[in-house]
Amino acid sequence: MSKELSYTIEEVSQLLKVSKLTIYDLVKKGELPVFRVGRQMRMDAKDLELYINNHKSSTSPVPVADSPKNEVNHSLVISGQDMVLDLLGQHIQKDTSYKTLRSNTGSLSGLISMYNGDSDIVSLHMFDGDTGEYNLPYIKKILVGYPYILLNLVSRKAGLYVKKGNPFGLTNWTDLKHKDLAIINRERGSGARILLDEQLRIHSISSKNLKGYENEETNHLSVASAVSAGIADVGVGIEKAAKIVGIDFVPLITERYDLVILKSPKNEQLINVVKRILSSNSFQAEIKALGDYDISQTGSIICETF
Repeated sequence: MSKELSYTIEEVSQLLKVSKLTIYDLVKKGELPVFRVGRQMRMDAKDLELYINNHKSSTSPVPVADSPKNEVNHSLVISGQDMVLDLLGQHIQKDTSYKTLRSNTGSLSGLISMYNGDSDIVSLHMFDGDTGEYNLPYIKKILVGYPYILLNLVSRKAGLYVKKGNPFGLTNWTDLKHKDLAIINRERGSGARILLDEQLRIHSISSKNLKGYENEETNHLSVASAVSAGIADVGVGIEKAAKIVGIDFVPLITERYDLVILKSPKNEQLINVVKRILSSNSFQAEIKALGDYDISQTGSIICETF
């Protein structure tokens, strides 16, 4: 393999013919070294080749990893990017024997990974323009045949990142029609991308008329930083990132940021642990200390199927 070649976690899982959960677990244990490009983890081909060579045996096969069923008892993958998920992972590890691994993927990609058995807890903030509802319309279409529980994590403001002073005077979604605006977008499958695309559809704005629509970043901070640096005039994201970067923010919608977990006998303990953490005073106090999050619904059951 070429020394200059690198792989994503998904590509490594396909090459080794194991689940992404297996790869995340090996990374967590330090057996597979990775580096980051933005928020994406990548692995050098030479490191993967070294791992494979070190685990070859001429007498008996060395198990690359346990079966997914055994792994879930020890490690779980939390999909999403918000810093509140870091707090959740810390509380889970403190209260249980689980090791929490983070998959920094967007809402839709995380939901699909759950359907494929690669994520245990998926965070969602996907707006449906036809119903005005968050998350459930997508869950019902993707997790077909799976019982699940949907819990609220937080609510937060979403809207437009603009430069200091809001030089274009943006106040609503229809202002994106401004011909001189340059936008910076999020990647396909992210909640922010879905929000933008749904608002464009609702307001009959063609994405072809948005300068920079094809330019993508993979997280809120990168979008806000692009606006701050003058690379773009506007982007879509959450209030927290705007304050961190130091740009102005135009709030346009309150989005519900939820967690979905599949219901099964092996997940019963996990669901009870997460419900207990979300409802605890200590966890909610930590979120409140971060600022810019609404915890009035935190821990509430949005939907539960049987």
